[in-house]
Amino acid sequence: MTLHPSLAAVRRGVRRSLADLDPGRTVLVACSGGADSLALLAATVVEGHRVGLRVVGATVDHGLQSGSAAHAVQVVDQMAGLGVDETVGARVQVDDAGIGPEAAARRARYAVLDEMARHFDAAAVLLGHTRDDQAETVLLGLARGSGGRSLAGMRRSFDVYRRPLLDVARADTVTACQVEGIRFWEDPHNRDPAYTRARVRHTVLPVLEEHLGPGVAATLARTADQLRSDMELLDDLAEAAHARLAGPDGTLPVAGLAAEPDAVRRRVLRLAALAAGAPAGELFHEHVLALDALVTDWHGQRWIDLPGHLRGRRDDGGVRVVRAEP
Repeated sequence: MTLHPSLAAVRRGVRRSLADLDPGRTVLVACSGGADSLALLAATVVEGHRVGLRVVGATVDHGLQSGSAAHAVQVVDQMAGLGVDETVGARVQVDDAGIGPEAAARRARYAVLDEMARHFDAAAVLLGHTRDDQAETVLLGLARGSGGRSLAGMRRSFDVYRRPLLDVARADTVTACQVEGIRFWEDPHNRDPAYTRARVRHTVLPVLEEHLGPGVAATLARTADQLRSDMELLDDLAEAAHARLAGPDGTLPVAGLAAEPDAVRRRVLRLAALAAGAPAGELFHEHVLALDALVTDWHGQRWIDLPGHLRGRRDDGGVRVVRAEP
């Protein structure tokens, strides 16, 4: 029997994502109970078991909504009903810490997924982000002026994580669930206009589709793919330059930095700040530009303050990032 096109699209994405894994390995699937993650989980059970993989369903309760604990229990039951080999659930404490509720929840979620992956010795952790999520990410990066790295969108894979559905439309995951008779949950936060991503999803993208024609989400996602290759090349060049230039104490020679193209030099300086302990989420483009001015616009600046109680200094023909003195 021929599969429904939406179901086939989801399974194809999962099959490609699992193709390099050896039989007997464990795959962890993050599942919120929404259409995207349930479609992903159901497809992983089918495709994973076909090639001898062990499939574990994982859900994380962020405790941000009333009834979230009961919902998490329901998701665990649903995952078991879909045929996973094992289920696991965890409740996390979301500490805003000045970064906003969405970012704080994401940080807490990845921290517990990291622990789960280690516990199960998972070869891969699958995430249910779709092509529409990618388009929203690109638009948010564009609106915030976040540069090429944000416009390149979400990576298809990083560390142990993989996103098999980045070529699959959200409508296909919904339809795939409906075809298989899977009831899914709709997170009210996804429609709450207090959240920027919800406004992009339900207001901005529909307006773009209305005035520019259908296919905007696919075009934005394709743009992210094209940019990501460029960003990865520049990142590779910067890592090689950093390894070549950095001294034992992390000092970077001004002459060597000045010889690098702007895009590479600024990435090298960012790497130097990260290596010194600057928090990646708090190290902004403005900080990197200020570091770059120590090379390209030097007029005797004593230091540049950086997040993480750090300072960028230029001394004796070199730039280095050091702990700020009390």
